[in-house]
Amino acid sequence: MSEGTELWLIRHGETEWSLSGQHTSRTDIALTDHGRQRAEELRDYLKGTTFDAVFVSPMKRAQETCQIAGFGTQAVVDSNLKEWDYGVYEGKTTSEIRAEIPGWSVWKDPILEGETAEQVGIRADDVIARSLAASPAGGKVALFAHAHILRILGARWVGLAARQGSLFGLGTGSVSVLGWERETRVISSWNRGFE
Repeated sequence: MSEGTELWLIRHGETEWSLSGQHTSRTDIALTDHGRQRAEELRDYLKGTTFDAVFVSPMKRAQETCQIAGFGTQAVVDSNLKEWDYGVYEGKTTSEIRAEIPGWSVWKDPILEGETAEQVGIRADDVIARSLAASPAGGKVALFAHAHILRILGARWVGLAARQGSLFGLGTGSVSVLGWERETRVISSWNRGFE
């Protein structure tokens, strides 16, 4: 069943909010100049890589990264790749939230008017299934998306609970590869940056 298929997780480049640490899910903001530069570096890094399928979040920052990286014409929008819906915490930094709720963490506390980690995990499972179906002969699938959804997707790939995505840091404009060791799903590489 699609053993050998690699999922290439590509986080979008920097935005003003990723730079400031503001939680960004449904706010549709563009890349910064540095974010566009990172997307150009992704293009150089991915040059010559062939993907059986390319899926991208519907959000501008992911689509812009995908386009600059050279895969915009191949990309299919998958709404399951949207970032975790942070509800009332949208646009706030962790420090701002902790001023009101000491010790708050997106990974362990309720997300009021947003999604639970488990709901994001279900979306990640759907992305994995769609990716494997798109590349049944063991090729490569690119996923252009956001930090938390990709961290949760990595956790789900290796059989961990969605909340255990907290164990995987992920920088802007990074590339991670989920693959196989024989019949076992593994993380082949994680958080490859360009600085």
